[in-house]
Amino acid sequence: MHKAFLFGALALGLSACTVTVQPNLSIQGGDSNLITTLRPDRGEGSTYRVGEAVRFNLTTRTPGYVTLLALQSNGYASVLAQNVYVGAGTTTFPRPGDNVVYNLAEPRGLQRVRAIFTRVRPTTSIALSGIYDGNRWNATTTAYLNPYSPADRDVQETYLYIR
Repeated sequence: MHKAFLFGALALGLSACTVTVQPNLSIQGGDSNLITTLRPDRGEGSTYRVGEAVRFNLTTRTPGYVTLLALQSNGYASVLAQNVYVGAGTTTFPRPGDNVVYNLAEPRGLQRVRAIFTRVRPTTSIALSGIYDGNRWNATTTAYLNPYSPADRDVQETYLYIR
């Protein structure tokens, strides 16, 4: 009887837990660790409601250029910022001079945000169109980074939930 009660209490307690899985990067960014952090303002894996604004804190070890990409739960991808110069240290996006607000919209669910960093100014822009699955999302990022030395590039990804 005691074991059955203990098992029931454990099962009830575990049923209230939420399991969160961080997206897999599986891309060829670089081994340079130029980006030390990328997080939404409430922390990685946090929850926001439709219509709320979100900011992203990005910390880099060296000055360079950042492109921020977003991938919605339905696979639609967009560019939040492109080839933006940042100094070493922490930059919050959107920056005050950008005159934009990142207001979250439908669809609800997992929102992935990827920072692509290069030490040198990119000579091209990344263009996103259509729906992206994990393979296409990674292939697009890898193709964009290929012209740059692995020591001069980095990629980090974070995520949040829209409810």
